[in-house]
Amino acid sequence: MANPYRELFATPGALGLAVASTIVRLPQAMIGIGIVTMLVQKTGQYWLAGAVAGVYTLANALVGPQISKVVDRRGQSRVLPYVTAYSIGMLMALIVAVYMQAPAPLLFILALLAGAMPSMPAMIRARWLQLFRGRPQLHTAFSLDTVITELVFTIGPPVAIVLSTSVFPEAGPLVALLLLIVGITAFLMQKQTEPKVVEGLGKQTSSTLLIPGVRTIVFALLALGVIAGSVEVAVVAFANMQGWPSAASFVLAAYALGSMIAGLLFGTLKITAPIEKQFLCGGVVMAVTTLFPILSPSVYVLAATLFFAGVSFAPTMVIVMNIGTTILPPSRITEGLTWMTTGISLGVALGSVLAGMVIDLHGARAGFSVAMVAGLVMVLIVLMGLRVLRSSSAVCVEVPGQ
Repeated sequence: MANPYRELFATPGALGLAVASTIVRLPQAMIGIGIVTMLVQKTGQYWLAGAVAGVYTLANALVGPQISKVVDRRGQSRVLPYVTAYSIGMLMALIVAVYMQAPAPLLFILALLAGAMPSMPAMIRARWLQLFRGRPQLHTAFSLDTVITELVFTIGPPVAIVLSTSVFPEAGPLVALLLLIVGITAFLMQKQTEPKVVEGLGKQTSSTLLIPGVRTIVFALLALGVIAGSVEVAVVAFANMQGWPSAASFVLAAYALGSMIAGLLFGTLKITAPIEKQFLCGGVVMAVTTLFPILSPSVYVLAATLFFAGVSFAPTMVIVMNIGTTILPPSRITEGLTWMTTGISLGVALGSVLAGMVIDLHGARAGFSVAMVAGLVMVLIVLMGLRVLRSSSAVCVEVPGQ
């Protein structure tokens, strides 16, 4: 039996892209938690730390699609160096302001300005699409990409926390910035995989969200993000309730491990079912697996249930990316992929807030109910948009060059 990953890396440019994408993603997994830990260590004010990091994340989620729209028109190599340099400069200014104990309003302003960071997940996926559009290897590439994402978000946050708590408060964000400089340089050196600028946008300024089917995907990913964000908060609360706070780390690691293993295996499969039906099946499996964590009597059982819940996460993400590439025209692919990333990011933030509120009112175990409701909402969104997804996929398949 042929190894699809061996075939993937046999393609010129694929290995370099995989390595560069791992390096450039790692700092983005460190920056948010690095800001939080830095501010907590310097000020002792959790509200300020969370609020400043939240402003950065929200700005990044909302500005990212606009940056990607420019990238679609002008190309990655003509936009990313300047935008990334600006964001790095603003983050450096934020670190200096924290070190100098600047007033809170300045911290919020700098976090807002630093949020003008390009969506690197979208840039990376656009390159995989450039390499394998219309080929079976694209499925494997998106599976690998999802596994890399899980890996860096498993490694990055703990590294940032250890640096800021064990070295000095600013160490986490500073190391993240150094890695970002190395990563973006390595990424831009991969000239072979850079997507070509596709004519077709002209002076059009309408949002990619208006393309039929895109809103269904973004709202479904918003619900998926709520699941992930609420589970993280609920796990921390549950571990504290059990009198074993540090157990949250290996429980969340089990969640990520389940997703990574499933993602790697999913990349080896050749599925013939229509892509929109795969999307619905993935949503249903995710919804079902959210029912079990709330019943867990201990952290060990919780780790096991979340391992199996994680098994549905990466495959669903791969399916979403595949269906997105069938709907989005090549001239707007980066913006569309960025909106998908934005949906997840906003969902994670919303899930964290909702889970925190529920836990404060009803206890740690109740936090998992937020994921249960989000899973049901995700299935309903996909069901309501199924016809649009089916027709949009069919139209894009029939249009030459799409």
